Amino acid sequence: GSLAASLSLGAASESIRRTTGGGGQGSVFMSDANVRRLVATLGRMRGAALKLGQFMSIQDNHMLPPEIEKVLQQVQAHANYMPDWQMERVMSEELGSEWQSLFSSFDRTPVASASIGQVHRAVLASTGTPVAVKIQFPGIAGSINSDLANLSILIRSSALLPKGLYLQNTIAVMRRELEDECDYVREAASGKKFTEFLADDPFFVVPKVIDEATTGKVLTTEWMSGKPLSRMKGMSQEIRDTIGTNILRLCLQELFHFRFMQTDPNWANFLYDQPANKIQLIDFGASREYTKEFMDGWFRLLKAALDGDRGAMKTESEALGYLTGEENDEMLQAHLDSMALLASPFSHEGPYPFENQTITDSVRALIPIMLKHRLTPPPPETYSLNRKLSGAFLMCARLGAHVDCKKLWEENVSGY
Repeated sequence: GSLAASLSLGAASESIRRTTGGGGQGSVFMSDANVRRLVATLGRMRGAALKLGQFMSIQDNHMLPPEIEKVLQQVQAHANYMPDWQMERVMSEELGSEWQSLFSSFDRTPVASASIGQVHRAVLASTGTPVAVKIQFPGIAGSINSDLANLSILIRSSALLPKGLYLQNTIAVMRRELEDECDYVREAASGKKFTEFLADDPFFVVPKVIDEATTGKVLTTEWMSGKPLSRMKGMSQEIRDTIGTNILRLCLQELFHFRFMQTDPNWANFLYDQPANKIQLIDFGASREYTKEFMDGWFRLLKAALDGDRGAMKTESEALGYLTGEENDEMLQAHLDSMALLASPFSHEGPYPFENQTITDSVRALIPIMLKHRLTPPPPETYSLNRKLSGAFLMCARLGAHVDCKKLWEENVSGY
């Protein structure tokens, strides 16, 4: 409430400043001072606000005004840590007052902070195994509903986001995902699933879950020594091609083999182990399961896009719930064009040069049309699925990877 009031005052004072010759461009509501106010408040709000940033795909915002993109990136970068006494209290409540006996060493300064928790480095007393201990911020799970309600009011009252986003549907999906991510027992189970799926994989490594030091609000796993892809510099073209190829291979396997996907495309979740030339996967809180019925329909839609059969694309889009059948031609063509763009790397002959891709820019150009003319919100399953796929494409683009997507499709999907 105080944020909304201060933003309104800030907008009024910025308007006065401009009319008296102070200069400035863009929205008076999104002045530099108001951006700072938003960052400060949303940074304290943590879970829901950071989830909004992730949800609107901070990797590549198709639909956000640049000022809001800037706010969400700053919020992501300025997440706060718990004070030591608070961390101690959470650990005692979850693992008992003698929790420190589980570890031969425990670094009380966190090495990372995310939307709902922070990560500490430690060594397991029983085996001497280096581990990562993720500790949930107290009160996060209980504040989801109120935080999302406040965010919803703030977004609506300030017109921060464009019309046509079906905000309540977006908020409902965010609520479900946040509730899932606050359940570390669920995340541990998802990690174990991926351990089984990728047990014989030549390129991906999944950290082992340490059950005796894991609860609903504390998750302990093997420490992964790799570096986040975002911090890797000077990799050869061959290594970048190998990483990009395997990340897209994993996406196809998650969709069409496992029907279970880790849907957060954050670069920090992919650690490159240079000596072993492997990718270590971490953070399975955003994992989603897809029904065979949904994935069958999504396969038929993507296959129709690959075949260039726009009639079949329309039919499958209506069956999935993307379209009602009552859309005007402008909306229909924009939707079909966006699906064709998504499929285009998989019909490209030879290695697809992702550094030259224009898919994200082309989709961005279609978003305003779809926001204006959409008659129904997208199917709930597609929020996370599209976020992961667009994130994987963008990761390949930033790597400058050359990936034979058509070959990947034939090897991993053609027999679906």
